[in-house]
Amino acid sequence: MGIENKVLGSLGENFAEEYLIQDEYEIIARNYRCKSGEIDIIATKNRTLYFVEVKTRRSKTFGSPAEAVTQKKQLHMRRAAASFLQEEQFRGYSVEFKVIEVFVNVIDDVII
Repeated sequence: MGIENKVLGSLGENFAEEYLIQDEYEIIARNYRCKSGEIDIIATKNRTLYFVEVKTRRSKTFGSPAEAVTQKKQLHMRRAAASFLQEEQFRGYSVEFKVIEVFVNVIDDVII
């Protein structure tokens, strides 16, 4: 993954986090990593724990961002979620997986 893609991904995660906060989600973790995989955002709302994958794209040229969440990626998310749940106490919470798609038309970096 090139530096430009990392910046794009980070920007998308920032937008997704702000979107969730504005919709009254509580952010529990960001970029949770374990040996089984990674989850971009973990949040709660109304006693539901959400494991969120953020996909950021410039266009739909190669399909929708959500289409990039392959079965293999879903498996890694489930395993990472299981690992998180072993570490943290969220008894009585429902669990859901989400994909947030972010489209960015232009990223401009200007030095002044």
